[in-house]
Amino acid sequence: MIRRFAAGFAALALITACSQPSTKETAKPDLLQTNLDTAVKPNEDFFEYANGGWLKKNPIPADETSWGIGELVQKELYVRLRKINDDALAKSDKTGSGQRIGDFWFSAMDTTAIEQNGITPLQSELDAIAAMKTKEDVMVQAVRMHTYGSAVLFDEGVSQDPKHSDVQAFMLSQGGLGMPNRDYYFNTDARTSKVRSLYPGYIAAVFRLIGTDSVQAAKKAAGILAFETKLAASSRKLEDLRDPYTNYNKFAISNLGSLSPGIDWAGSLARMGVKHIDSVIVGQPEFFKTLGQLVSSADIQTIKDYMVFHLVATYSEYLSKPFAEARFNFYSKTIRGAQEQHPRWRRALDAEEGAIGEELGKLFVKEYFDTVAKSRYSQLVENVRNAYKARIEKLTWMCDSTRQKAIHKLMSISKKVGYPEHWKDFSALKIDRGPLALNMMRANQWWVNHNLEKLGKPVDRTEWDMTPQTYNAYYNQSNNEIVLPAAMMTVPGFRDAELDDALVYGYTAASTVGHEITHGFDDEGRKYDEHGNLCQWWSITDTVQFMKRADVLVQQFNKMVPLDTMHINGKATLGENLADLGGILIGLDAFKLTETYKKGSKIAGLTPVQRFFLGYSLGWMMSIRQERIAAQLLTDVHSPAKYRVNGPFPNVPDFYEAFGIKPGDKMYLPDSLRVHLW
Repeated sequence: MIRRFAAGFAALALITACSQPSTKETAKPDLLQTNLDTAVKPNEDFFEYANGGWLKKNPIPADETSWGIGELVQKELYVRLRKINDDALAKSDKTGSGQRIGDFWFSAMDTTAIEQNGITPLQSELDAIAAMKTKEDVMVQAVRMHTYGSAVLFDEGVSQDPKHSDVQAFMLSQGGLGMPNRDYYFNTDARTSKVRSLYPGYIAAVFRLIGTDSVQAAKKAAGILAFETKLAASSRKLEDLRDPYTNYNKFAISNLGSLSPGIDWAGSLARMGVKHIDSVIVGQPEFFKTLGQLVSSADIQTIKDYMVFHLVATYSEYLSKPFAEARFNFYSKTIRGAQEQHPRWRRALDAEEGAIGEELGKLFVKEYFDTVAKSRYSQLVENVRNAYKARIEKLTWMCDSTRQKAIHKLMSISKKVGYPEHWKDFSALKIDRGPLALNMMRANQWWVNHNLEKLGKPVDRTEWDMTPQTYNAYYNQSNNEIVLPAAMMTVPGFRDAELDDALVYGYTAASTVGHEITHGFDDEGRKYDEHGNLCQWWSITDTVQFMKRADVLVQQFNKMVPLDTMHINGKATLGENLADLGGILIGLDAFKLTETYKKGSKIAGLTPVQRFFLGYSLGWMMSIRQERIAAQLLTDVHSPAKYRVNGPFPNVPDFYEAFGIKPGDKMYLPDSLRVHLW
């Protein structure tokens, strides 16, 4: 399980070289200077000052919900991945990775067959749902659906035990909702209310597409919404899901019946393939109490309808155009604001990434990633790590015992750079040129089995939860590791040698490497020790000090209103906001050790420290549709892009000096209101 992501479009391409631009390249416009909007003052709105020049010239395309440097990186990655697929298809290999990639690509691009097949690829599963007769059949069918990726009624998965990181555990958690989370069922603001009002229309559209008349489709939609609303009522809010202690409740499998009377959990888990364990970790016990009541009391036809809808919704994007469009219109257009669907080839690549992404990764790194880049990236991690160590050593509010343990954890953080040491073996996965939906169903089954097979076996700490071609990064609390995929090397339009140290340290050392390392010490990550075990290793006094200082950041972000009357949830976003601020501080410390900083030479009229802050801001250069911002504020633990620049900077002393920020400026905070943590 991925514990933490460096969100969205900040954890972009890693810029590997730390050299100054070649004199032969001075004619090329400076990236940071070109993007400035000089009509905006840096002391008023730094995000717009840093990025506004580019944003004004580059509106969001109709098939995107945001547009910025992250999408430009992804665009280049898509071109490379498409070539890999086209080459595999042309070779027509009969076995191995080449066969699976080529046949998947053929299946995903065979629009004639997809349109002719319609709902047919799902017919056997629809028949299985229709055959349900008793309450006991409900869990039998629910488990069947979980094995191929349609997670009805609840959520589950295999992950390292948070308190025993050397053991793989089976987790049960809240889930089963058709809208993004519980808030969509209850919030009364205009935007959320609109989404909720349109949801039954989407459900009814799905039923009409499979042959149900309009009256019955509307009736089924109303029943499903009522059923899901009961599940949502017992679901925890976003911020409450971030507490690792309250979401850790271990139950013997034999005792799960006391939690959900009427549900045969032992039999259900056995049918799912859960073995070699006698206990599970339940995230939200109150949810499963409600689930037991619903399974026992709900009308069997309503549950059938609910399962049919979720089955079709899960696989709609792999079916014929009417199904794909219905899903797009609700989830992408209504909720996130997209105006058009992505082209078929791009949707095919996205599907393939989820199904056999690591197969693509082997070919991707062979073609586009070398050992020199891996070495440079690894060294940058060490530079940032050492800067953080020096900062912890100087803390006055932390006692010596906690400090030594923190430094030990920091130095124990392992780094994974570029690509896995060991690749997953997909040889047991059948991929052919038949229906795309069936290829995806078999791929989902492969992944479920892959994870279940970990139970009872030693934890493989070499495994990756991202593919090399993913332009993102993460910190895994259970492994105490940062993972930095190869795709983060991609910088569209620039060679490494064209990028100066200041830009590199802001854009990469701060927003990615420093961000991820800081996650090991944010409000959630700090609760895990150097081995990845959930335990209390802080002194009580230091814990109080940490939360008191971190709460200053909570209050700062609670006051930010990105859209209408919708505030940022400072508590839910605290971990990411702390990681942003920590990343900036230690990235800047690491930069100050470079020759570039020491020389102090200007580039394009900008000092090294100014370029550092602009380089960090470059990673957040994007426009976002209002619908997507609204959805993000309800469902995401990351703040919107603009606030990941304007939010942390006023807490950084060097920012004031670099841009002459003074009392009365919008970017100014008095020292008493700043965060003094790291």
